[in-house]
Amino acid sequence: QVQLVESGGGLVQAWGSLTLSCRASGMILRIHDMAWYRQAPGNQRELVAGITYKGITNYSDSVKGRFTISRDNAKNTMYLQMSSLKPEDTAVYSCNTARQSSPWGQGTQVTVSS
Repeated sequence: QVQLVESGGGLVQAWGSLTLSCRASGMILRIHDMAWYRQAPGNQRELVAGITYKGITNYSDSVKGRFTISRDNAKNTMYLQMSSLKPEDTAVYSCNTARQSSPWGQGTQVTVSS
């Protein structure tokens, strides 16, 4: 049974930093193209960053240069390092495959205050 568990969110002031974690069970992260998504109230879920099974990364224009996606194969965990956070980064952050083929976890709330 596939399960993705996100953690690491919280309340942070603008220009602060947070690192999110996505721990997987029932699947091997390194053989999938994976991604981080976020959904702000009233908005649709959007892609934030992705990492292919080869380790190639991509970012949305809104986070490029501020966020870094990475993966620890030994821990079967994916990370999202976020810096220079802005109030508009406030959202629930979730992880999934690039095809969104796994069950969604609860996500982790990130709130950035101005």
